[in-house]
Amino acid sequence: MRITARGLRLVILAAFAVFFVVPILWLILAPTKTDGALVTSSPLSFGSFRQIALAWDHLDAFSDHIYRTWIGNSLLYALSATAIVLATAIPAGYGLALGKFPGRRLVLTLTLVVMIMPAAALVLPIFLELNSLHLIGSVLSVILPFAFFPFGVYLAYLYYATAVPRDLLDASRVDGAGEWQTFRRIALPLAKPIVALVFFFSFVADWNNFFLPYAVLADSSQYPIQVGLSDLLSSTPSFNPASGGGGQQVNIFRPELALATLLAVIPVAIVFLLSQRALVRGMVGGAVKE
Repeated sequence: MRITARGLRLVILAAFAVFFVVPILWLILAPTKTDGALVTSSPLSFGSFRQIALAWDHLDAFSDHIYRTWIGNSLLYALSATAIVLATAIPAGYGLALGKFPGRRLVLTLTLVVMIMPAAALVLPIFLELNSLHLIGSVLSVILPFAFFPFGVYLAYLYYATAVPRDLLDASRVDGAGEWQTFRRIALPLAKPIVALVFFFSFVADWNNFFLPYAVLADSSQYPIQVGLSDLLSSTPSFNPASGGGGQQVNIFRPELALATLLAVIPVAIVFLLSQRALVRGMVGGAVKE
């Protein structure tokens, strides 16, 4: 009976693995084949490395190298907003966890409420606010809303409220350090794990955000990669035959679109690896200091 149950679990896990892994394998292998081969050959067959180079040449030539611009825009928006998040969310979480001031519970409650609200629900008020400040269509219309990241504040709050020993902070204050010195010299170095987590979650959220940039940016040269991929999809005859390539300089087909999607994932994968390494180093460093 136990062997049967274990076998059933393995079958179910294998089925889920196939369900999720096969589309990823298809996406990885698609740029190695021609558009026709994607239809006629086996879905998981490998084409050639030369076809990857051809797919990149076609993708790079799309609308005067605009794909590079989209990647650069996404890096600018995500890194700038994440830098602001780190500069504000970590001290805010520290203050909410260890500070005693009027309205502390109200601020914490509002942080939780905004954190669980759907992001799409905030697009309209954000758009109206940016419009009143005449920021629509500018770089700040994307960076400033991205820099509002209550989840990062809550992560920092949880970490400082549960993981950082208060006796260590009190000892620093007894030695004559002010609150800012205590935070900068003691609390912040101990928070390397949470800094890495906030950096990762903030960057990924900004990188994958589609709706807000789509609503506030009109010029395609300002698009981040997620909005650009949507524009690229609409210019692909296989997915939008009525466009006929959208009048662009080259027609984009399925291998080029698959390659564009894969390249758009690489920065997120790099940030994930760097955040994981920083997280492990921070945990080890904290254990040694304690």
